[in-house]
Amino acid sequence: MTDLHPVRRALLSVSDKTGLIDLGKALADRGVELLSTGGTAKALRDAGLAVKDVSEVTGFPEMMDGRVKTLHPMVHGGLLALRDNDAHVAAMQEHGIGPIDLLVVNLYPFEETVAKGAGYDECIENIDIGGPAMIRAAAKNHAFVNVVVDVEDYSALLDQLEENYGKTSLGFRQWLAQKAYARTGAYDAAVSNWLADALQIDTPKRRVFAGELKQPLRYGENSHQQAAFYVDGSGRPGVATAVQHQGKELSYNNINDTDAAFELVAEFDPRDSAACAIIKHANPCGVATGATLLEAYKAAFDCDRTSAFGGIVALNRPLDAETAREITGIFTEVVIAPGATDEAKAIFAAKKNLRLLTTEALPDPRAGGLAFRQVAGGLLVQDKDNGHVEMDDLKVVTKLAPTPEQMRDLLFAWKVAKHVKSNAIVYVKNEATVGVGAGQMSRVDSALIAAKKAERMAEALGLPQPLTIGSAVASDAFFPFPDGLMEAAAAGATCVIQPGGSMRDDEVIAAADEAGLAMVFTGMRHFRH
Repeated sequence: MTDLHPVRRALLSVSDKTGLIDLGKALADRGVELLSTGGTAKALRDAGLAVKDVSEVTGFPEMMDGRVKTLHPMVHGGLLALRDNDAHVAAMQEHGIGPIDLLVVNLYPFEETVAKGAGYDECIENIDIGGPAMIRAAAKNHAFVNVVVDVEDYSALLDQLEENYGKTSLGFRQWLAQKAYARTGAYDAAVSNWLADALQIDTPKRRVFAGELKQPLRYGENSHQQAAFYVDGSGRPGVATAVQHQGKELSYNNINDTDAAFELVAEFDPRDSAACAIIKHANPCGVATGATLLEAYKAAFDCDRTSAFGGIVALNRPLDAETAREITGIFTEVVIAPGATDEAKAIFAAKKNLRLLTTEALPDPRAGGLAFRQVAGGLLVQDKDNGHVEMDDLKVVTKLAPTPEQMRDLLFAWKVAKHVKSNAIVYVKNEATVGVGAGQMSRVDSALIAAKKAERMAEALGLPQPLTIGSAVASDAFFPFPDGLMEAAAAGATCVIQPGGSMRDDEVIAAADEAGLAMVFTGMRHFRH
C-alpha cells in the first residue's frame, strides 16, 4: 500500500449541509475537482464554487425522485479502483472512469425521521441507498480513498491535507474507514430495528444494537477495566442527555448509579409531590416524597444516613437553593434533576467535586423499549420493566383491609421495590423508605437486613423505636413461605404488598391474618437481577 496519496477529485453528497461551504472552498482552493448531487451541488454553486454534477459523469440524469443517481460504474469504479493495479487502471482508461480520491457523505436523516414520529411511508423514503453503497466502497478502498461521514471530521481532513501538501496518510484513511463502516452499521441497525417494531416482530432472527460515543471513561467498574459511554440516540431524558454544570468527569459507576437514581425518582409525578431518591451501588438507600424537595431530601436521607455518604441524589423537580444547601452538608457524588435555579448552581459551585446534571425532563416510567444484558456467547434481550399498578389493580386477600393511608404507603413501597435488586424488601412509612433490604439470596435475610438498618437509624436519630413500627412493607416477588412475612411483622410492619402467585399463598395469607396484617396482591412481580 502507498502511504501518502493525493486528493485531486472529490464527491460531496450530504444531507446535513453544516460546514459544507467552508469545506468546498478549502478543497477548491487546493485545486480539488468537485463532483456533487442535487441539493449539495446547488448549495456549492450558490456559494460560487465550480461543481460538476454526477449526472454529467454518469451520462444518466438523477431519476425516480433521486433514488437513482450514484449507483453507476462511473462512480463506483472511481471509488473502488486500485490505483496500483495495472488491470484496474487499464479498465478505468478504457471506460473513461476518473478516480475519486475523497468521498464526503452523510446519510438521509432516517433516525431523526423516526424520532419525530413520521409515518411508515415517510420513514421508508428516508432510507438511504446510494449513500451507504458509496461509503462501503470508499471505505473498502481506503488504501487510496478518503471517506468522511461526520461533519466533525472536516477539520481533521483539512489538517491532513495541510500537513501533507495535499495528501493524506494511510493511517488517517484507515481511521476514516473504521468510522464509515460503524456509521453504516449503526444506520442499518436503526432501519432493521424500526422495521421489527413497525411489523411487530418481537424476536427477529438478528437483532443489532448501535451507539455513538459520548465520552471515553477513565476506567470501568474497576481501574484495570477500559470503558466508554455510548448513547443510543433514543433521546430518553437521563444521564445520556444531561448537561453537566460542574465537577469532574463522570465515572462508569457514577453513570450507572445516576441512571438508576433518575429512573427511580421518575416514578413519582412532580405534579403530585416533590420526590428524592438517594442511590448507592445501584440500590436506593433512601426514597421519599414531600411538599418540597427539601422535605423529601431530609426524609430520604434519614432512611440510611451512613449509606447516603458518597451517594447519588436524584430529584423529580428543579433543584432549589434550600435543597442545595442541605445536600452540600455531606459528601455527594452526583445530583441529577430536571433543572436547577441559578442560586442552587452558585451554592454547588463551592463544591468542586460535586457534579450537577440537569435534563430538562423526566424519563417516562411507562414508556417501552428494550433492555439487554451480555452473557457468555450472547445477549439476553427483553422489554423494559415498565409495569405498574394502580389502586384499583390491588386485590385485598386478608380479612383486614388496608386503610387509605396504608394503601398510599403500599403503592409507594411497590414503586421503590421495582428499583431494588432482588430479593427486595422495602419498609415505608409516610411515603418515605425507613428500611431497604437488597440483593440477598434469601427473602428472609432481606427483611432482616432492612429491619436492622431501621433499628440503627432510630438509634442514630434518637428515636424511641424504629420507624418500621407501623410501616408498610413491599416484596418484589411472592413470599414462598410465611417466614419472610413473619420477619416483616416482627419488624413492626402492619400491611403488606406482594405479587402473590405462590403455591403456598393460602398458607401465607393465613399467617398474615393470624398476625393481624392487611395484605394486598398486585399480580405482578418486579425481579431486578
